[in-house]
This record gives sequence, C-alpha cells and structure tokens, in this order.
Amino acid sequence: MARGCLQGVKFLMFAFNLLFWLGGCGILGVGIWLAATQGNFATLSSSFPSLSAANLLIVTGTFVMAIGFVGCIGAIKENKCLLLTFFVTLLLVFLLEATVTTLFFTCTDKIDRYAQRDLKKGLHLYGTPGNVGLTNAWSIIQTDFRCCGVSNYTDWFEVYNATRVPDSCCLEFSEGCGLHAPGTWWKAPCYETVKMWLQENLLAVGIFGLCTALVQILGLTFAMTMYCQVVKADTYCA
Repeated sequence: MARGCLQGVKFLMFAFNLLFWLGGCGILGVGIWLAATQGNFATLSSSFPSLSAANLLIVTGTFVMAIGFVGCIGAIKENKCLLLTFFVTLLLVFLLEATVTTLFFTCTDKIDRYAQRDLKKGLHLYGTPGNVGLTNAWSIIQTDFRCCGVSNYTDWFEVYNATRVPDSCCLEFSEGCGLHAPGTWWKAPCYETVKMWLQENLLAVGIFGLCTALVQILGLTFAMTMYCQVVKADTYCA
C-alpha cells in the first residue's frame, strides 16, 4: 500500500517538475532571444546597468530549470537528499518573494524617491556609446506611453544643456522635432504614467503573483509528501 502511494506521488512529482523545467526552458529561450535581438532592452537604471529584461529572464530561466532538474532527478531516483534540497530551495525562494513583496508595499515612498532619482541619473546616458539598450528603452516608453522625462519634460533640459528633448517626446514624430517648441511635446511624466498603468493592471499582476505562489506551494507539498513516503518506505524495508 505504501509502495503504491509512493509511486503515485512519484509520478505527480516528476510531472510537476518536468513542467517546471520546461517553463524554465521557455523563459531562458525568451531571454536569449531578447539579448540577441534587442540588446540590453529595458535597462533604465544607471546604478544597475545589468538589470535588463533579457538578463533577468536568462537568470530566472536558468534558476527555474536547475530547480526543476533537481526535482525530476529526486523523484525518479527517490533520493531523499535531492528531494530535501528541492524543498529547501523552493521554500527559500517563496520566503524571499514574500519578504520583497512586503517591503515593496511598506516602503513605497522611499522606493519612489530612489527610483526617480536613479532614472534621472540614467537620462544622462541616453544616446551615449555603449548604452543602446537604455536609449531604446526610453524611446519606446516615451512613444508608447505618450510621456516625456521622469517627472517632467524639463528633465531633458539638464541632459542636453538646452531647451530640447528626444524626438520620441514629440506629439508627431519627425527628425529633429525635439528642437521645436514645448507645445509640440508630450507633457505627461513617464514615471507617474507608467505607475498609473501598473496600478490599472494591478489585478492581472496580482493574479499572476497568486498563481506563482500556488505553483510553489504545490511543489513544496509534492516534495515533502514524497520525502515522507520515501522515508516511510525505507523504514518498512529495514
């Protein structure tokens, strides 16, 4: 009876981790594709130049693949050490995510101030050699969100030391339109505009976060259940 229960949990554990591993492969693939085609797209921070969408996806995908691989091998081999390693690693990730989420909501004002200050520093790297990713990211954000600058279009005046903005700030794009009068530029601040967009889509973000948490809890449950079944089976054999 115990052996049959172990085999059932083993199958579920293997299937779960196989999907987990395949998900990691998908994330890694998207990250590599972004790195190859878009460079360092979405690198807006001057303090963390490596914090790009591509790099985050590559690191996340690799990590998820590694955890899924350990879980799969642990399930196939019925190895207590690997099962426990999988459980502890996934538990630490879950606790880290919970801590980061809590800090984010309790320190929103401090995060806002730091983020705006860092983004304004990053504006000075716009259009400079070696910062194609940052330049592309700002151009896309300003065009798609119809905004200009971090807190105001005048943020760009300090960058250029002149009354001008990037062409992506223009109501109607044309070469050199950033040299025209302010009446031809977007007036909305990009930071607040993007923040409002995120707040409007908070439900979708919340559902994604909840699904992620449920998947992790399911993985923890499978791992601990199988670990206990393996220990019980070893006890019966002894």
